[in-house]
Amino acid sequence: MSFSRISFFFILLSLAVIFQMVLGTNPLMHYCSSNDNFTSHGPYERSLTKLMGNFYYLAPPNGFALGSLGQNSQERPYGLTLCRGDVSASDCRTCLAEARSEIQKLCPNKKEGIIWYDNCVLKYSNKDFFGQIDNQNKFYLLNVQNVSDPMTFNLKTKELLSQLAQNASTTPRMYAAGELKLDDQGSKKVYGLAQCTRDLSSVDCKKCLDGAIGELPSCCDGKQGGRVVGGSCTIMYEIYPFVNA
Repeated sequence: MSFSRISFFFILLSLAVIFQMVLGTNPLMHYCSSNDNFTSHGPYERSLTKLMGNFYYLAPPNGFALGSLGQNSQERPYGLTLCRGDVSASDCRTCLAEARSEIQKLCPNKKEGIIWYDNCVLKYSNKDFFGQIDNQNKFYLLNVQNVSDPMTFNLKTKELLSQLAQNASTTPRMYAAGELKLDDQGSKKVYGLAQCTRDLSSVDCKKCLDGAIGELPSCCDGKQGGRVVGGSCTIMYEIYPFVNA
């Protein structure tokens, strides 16, 4: 997609603050195209409204949907939506309904838009972006609390996330979550998650996730938790369990 790069650092006292936000109506982040507009009640808007309506019904059963609609290539929106791999179909549907409503308010008459929630992402464009790694739309979330041994913790976190990236890239759902012991007793652990949009190939999913992991030192060095959230993939880690059972 032709979005301008988003690269923001969100400094929060705790990622729990994020979860409280998501339970309300606030997205984690959104972006709208600055130049490409569509005509109100025109063919692009009608196709986009129908496409997002289809996603509401198609995505929840397996957490993912993509497609395009429109007779004229100049007025054809392409879109996809992805729910986090550990959320229920009901929570997926709730998130998509919120995303659909909110993106229409935040990006009125814009031909490109993307909105992220903790449980889902919704993205659309007038350009065919399927199967391409989106490196332009990206932001970071972190827990400002520091760990006591940053070097060891960073190595363990990278080890876990690298394994999850490998697992996610080779599974049909392109999602993986797990944990890793930080000490011999197993009393301390780091928990992680890796996920890609399923329009990517296995190779590109791994490439996207590895790239996100490579950005951790610049955003989340020695922090107890962090995320790199993008338009095609996401990685997340914390020192407490955060994945839904």
